[in-house]
Order: sequence, then C-alpha cells, then structure tokens
Amino acid sequence: MWLFLLAQVVVADSTFTCTPVRVWDGDGPIWCAEGPRIRLAGIAAREIDETCRPGHPCPTTSGRAARDTLVRLLGGPRGKTATGHIIIQGPRLTCQSEGWAKGARTAAWCAAPSVGDLSCAMVRSGTVSAWPRYAKGMCRPR
Repeated sequence: MWLFLLAQVVVADSTFTCTPVRVWDGDGPIWCAEGPRIRLAGIAAREIDETCRPGHPCPTTSGRAARDTLVRLLGGPRGKTATGHIIIQGPRLTCQSEGWAKGARTAAWCAAPSVGDLSCAMVRSGTVSAWPRYAKGMCRPR
C-alpha cells in the first residue's frame, strides 16, 4: 500500500524525484509517492470528459487516448481507483519544477529512463498539443 503525503507544490527551478503511482489524464496530474502531483509542463490534453478548457490548446485526440498513452509511457496500468485514476507503478522520474500549476499541482518537465522527456514524448505521440506559451521550444521533432 502506498503512503500518500499531502500534495505539495515544489518550488520553481528545483529538481526532484517522482515515483508515479496514479495518473488522471494526458497532461496530469501524475501523483508521486513522494507527495507532489505533477502537471506536465508545456503541453495540453483534452479533459477526460472530452472538453477543452477555455484559452487552452485543444488537441483532436480524445482525453482517454492521451491518458492511456501517458500510462503506457509510465509502465502500463495496474488498476483503477473508485475515482477513475489509473493506478501505475512507474519508473522513477527526474523532474524540474516550473512552480505552481493551479490547485495543489506542480508544473514540471519530467524525464523517464526509457522515453526521456515525458512532455515531448506525449507531443510526439500526437495525443496532446504543445502549448507554445509554456513549451519554451523544448519539444522539437526528432
């Protein structure tokens, strides 16, 4: 059983480790065993109910497809909670905080050992959109 600490926002420009245990949608939050909840920086995904928030990029791919892609990049599903979060047992991520991302979430660029930068891997998958306002040119095609 995982012990969840109270969600904490990691100070901007800090490097931290995240062991992912739950995912909500294609751009997060990713719940970390260490406490933070990560909103992947530089990207936008449809919500699970297939809507897009006003002022956000709106990809054509479904919210569920984006979430399932992120779950696969993080090692695959291990179950589902009563609230709809996908349970995962992902590889340890190395993350760089961009600071507060509304609510109790940290915006962060995170890298997984097998795929590198998760935000960029999601953009390459075609399931999310790069968000130019936040992407900072980091997700370039290979």
